[in-house]
Amino acid sequence: MEKRRKDGKGMKNKIVMRKKIIYEDAPDVKEMILEIIKVLGMFHIKEEYLGCIRSKNAKTNAIARCYALSRPFQVAFKLFPRYVIEVVSERFDKLSDDEKTKILIHELMHIPKSFGGGFRHHDFVNSKAVETLFKKYKNSSPKR
Repeated sequence: MEKRRKDGKGMKNKIVMRKKIIYEDAPDVKEMILEIIKVLGMFHIKEEYLGCIRSKNAKTNAIARCYALSRPFQVAFKLFPRYVIEVVSERFDKLSDDEKTKILIHELMHIPKSFGGGFRHHDFVNSKAVETLFKKYKNSSPKR
């Protein structure tokens, strides 16, 4: 993909080649998420309507993101609400298992109990709430 931008001095245009974002299935992430759901009792999250993907070459500061199928698409195509959790490979994969778990807890907390296609915002999903659930997760079994 070609993109034109000004150089650092703002004088003239340069052509910058950007790699395409690659999305792939992430069964390892799905497995981690299913364990988190089970341990923390987040049974409002329906496994069959939750997808997990790994992206590569994404230009973002995010480590992971949560997406929902918007209400107009649900209605137009008669679909049950669906959610996707994306992990950004370059940032997520190098984290420790504990940090990965915290990130995934954070993303799962964005999914409301209604599982209706909406999002919980950062007034609810915050580091204190994530830490509380992470401690509960770690204390639930001696192997964690």
